Amino acid sequence: MTLVIAHRGASAAAPENTIAAFELAVALGADGIELDVRRSLDGHAVIHHDAHLPDGRLIAATLRSDLPDTVPDLAEALDACAGAFVNIEIKNHRAEPDHDPDGALVAIVADEINRRDDPTSRWLVSSFDLATIDDMRRAAPGVRTAYLTSRKAEAGLRATVLGGHDAWHPEYRDVDAGFIRRAHAMGIAVNVWTCDEPGIQQVLMAAGVDGICTNVPDVALTVRARQG
Repeated sequence: MTLVIAHRGASAAAPENTIAAFELAVALGADGIELDVRRSLDGHAVIHHDAHLPDGRLIAATLRSDLPDTVPDLAEALDACAGAFVNIEIKNHRAEPDHDPDGALVAIVADEINRRDDPTSRWLVSSFDLATIDDMRRAAPGVRTAYLTSRKAEAGLRATVLGGHDAWHPEYRDVDAGFIRRAHAMGIAVNVWTCDEPGIQQVLMAAGVDGICTNVPDVALTVRARQG
């Protein structure tokens, strides 16, 4: 069965990466919820996609207490996702101003995961940065890790396998049934992002994709139910 993963929560119906979006995704029945993590100036893991706030402030240069109320911290977000597994994407791109080469954010996320009573199967940590998920494997043994890629399917799948990671997260346009079969033959799960079109969701499910990250989890759940 293809898992339905709510992209930044149920983000077509509620503001993305907010408690409201996470709670709505759970209420709709999403299997999993994807969210984005960054680090505040004082070392808190907070949930936001972009490095900057809409007013232009850099999150990494802003105290947690000075962030808007709409920006939850990781602990609050994970609590709001109760009932679903959580794909924690660590935002750590070399081209962004908050790039963290020392793994400080990984340690913060790992500490939060390790202190909770949830089984490790509830967590899936992903990043476009291979070093980040390599660090996570060491900081939180047993937690699943996934490599995010765009427009480099061959290299992405190869790196996922060589790194010993559990899943590969390509953009949905980059894969077909053949790629999915190859990944499965090597023990790699394939969760694609971010597909909102029901016709394409249906094709991906028929091809055997393990998960679809979508802004409209209700639509994907309907497609899955129709496929039986």
